[in-house]
Amino acid sequence: MPPIRYLPAAFLFVSCAVSAADLPLWEVGLGAAAISLPDYRGADTRTNRVLPAPYFVYRGERLRADRNGIRTEMFETDRASLELSLNATLARSGTDTPARRGMESLRPLVEFGPALNLHVWRAGGTALDLRLPVRTAYTVQSSPRHAGWLFAPNLLLRSDRVPGLAGWRGSVQAGPQFATRAYHDYVYSVGTTEALPDRPAYAAPGGYSGMQATVTLSKRFANAWAGAYVRQDWLRGAAFIDSPLVRQQAGTTAGIAVAWILGTSQRNAAAGDTVD
Repeated sequence: MPPIRYLPAAFLFVSCAVSAADLPLWEVGLGAAAISLPDYRGADTRTNRVLPAPYFVYRGERLRADRNGIRTEMFETDRASLELSLNATLARSGTDTPARRGMESLRPLVEFGPALNLHVWRAGGTALDLRLPVRTAYTVQSSPRHAGWLFAPNLLLRSDRVPGLAGWRGSVQAGPQFATRAYHDYVYSVGTTEALPDRPAYAAPGGYSGMQATVTLSKRFANAWAGAYVRQDWLRGAAFIDSPLVRQQAGTTAGIAVAWILGTSQRNAAAGDTVD
């Protein structure tokens, strides 16, 4: 099956912008997550899992780890910030998904690259950012293979005050995605040796990858954390829409998680920072 993005381990990093001075520098814990998602963007089959997952948040002045992955701030002002970010995807054998039966298994991917974040608006505990991440992808194997580039501009609205839900924080993130031919080829191309009567050969081009929107909710308790998210993908008009592996043009991913916080730093994060 093609890469599954943002599995429960990463899902436990869900949080929103608040003053870092109100939170410890780091937190560690253990949790469990339930997730339901398409086998890949465009698949007509789903995967449902309940998994144990670690909980880890680090709120350093330059190095940070949260729901957005691991990243290093290169510079930050009141108007903008530039960071290097790291994300990972997981993959299973292509034989697990009927649409990909007999196809080569896909490897996990590591994605990294710069992200320019423009701080559009700030008011109390609410923030609106325009995020412009560019990431390159490599397979995780003994001889890593380059799997192309991804550009995913998006608007991110975060708030630590959700109407009607005291103590909960929320976010809404939405935007298009664009990727190179190599990135689309990794998931959506069908080689001549993999072609079947109902799965003709296909070479995926680069270009528009569809739209994505995500809504999250999370709450920090005294010694626990809980969160939920829903993500919707729309592939109408995507460059690879004619791939025989695209079985539907929209898909929903949803998950919930609970974590028990086992340890925190005595020191709080630096005052004046915000954390995601």
